[in-house]
Amino acid sequence: MVHVAEWKYKEVEELTNILTSHRVVGIAEIGGIPAPQMQQMRENLRKDIIIRVSKNRLIMRALDEAEKKVKGISALKDLITGQTAVIATDMNPFKLYKTIKATQTKAPAKGGEIAPSDIEVKAGDTPFKPGPIVGELQKVGIPAAIEEGKVVIKADKVLVKAGERIPRDLAQMLTRLEIYPLEIGITLHGVFEDGCVFKPDILDVDVEEYVSQIKEAASNAISLAVSIAWATRETARILISKAYRESLALSLEIGFPTKENIEQLLAKAYREMLSLASHVSEEGLDEELKNIVK
Repeated sequence: MVHVAEWKYKEVEELTNILTSHRVVGIAEIGGIPAPQMQQMRENLRKDIIIRVSKNRLIMRALDEAEKKVKGISALKDLITGQTAVIATDMNPFKLYKTIKATQTKAPAKGGEIAPSDIEVKAGDTPFKPGPIVGELQKVGIPAAIEEGKVVIKADKVLVKAGERIPRDLAQMLTRLEIYPLEIGITLHGVFEDGCVFKPDILDVDVEEYVSQIKEAASNAISLAVSIAWATRETARILISKAYRESLALSLEIGFPTKENIEQLLAKAYREMLSLASHVSEEGLDEELKNIVK
């Protein structure tokens, strides 16, 4: 019989307790984060989020145990890859994703890493003085030249495409150019809540755009309700104002006098009288009208 260390049983028990005692749990990858930065991230998140790093096999075992109490949670096993941490919180999953995503920071490449996105240099000035640096830039594929006593990059150029490895000599030059192509931080692969697993393609919401769409939808709904005279708490005031304006316009059009429109009717009658007088010969006008329509 294979002997299993006691600490492993205790670790699985503690992980299981974390997984079953929080409304929202997730699987994150923390590989490549230097220890000081990881410590700072944990400290910054400690108030609202538990981050528990453990061996992948033990996390899988804990998820199997947690499945006995929380149905569907073991689906998180499919998200385990690399150096893994369990994330636990009572925070909304979307807010959790945004909080975790905010831990991502730019970092320099050392060489040999996979580019997470296209690495590109832009045309323009560099911080370098004329000298051998021009040849060094050209050697790593950067179109450099000396113009007006300055070292410049002559054109935009993609140096490494997403998914390709970053050469070591290029990595060193990118650092000198203050181009940091890597991102370090906690990567949340998915979150479990109330029987469902939410992945980044669902969780990564542009909050400002989402709020803007809701506002637009609300505005369109109110416009439609007003146009068909559908009375609701939100449209009642608008409909009453609209009805008042339309009734006032109608009364003015047909010349029906009311307390609200009498001044406007008199003003309208006066304007029409002046218009008519302007087409009448002077013999047909009294002295006052002659002076007005001159």
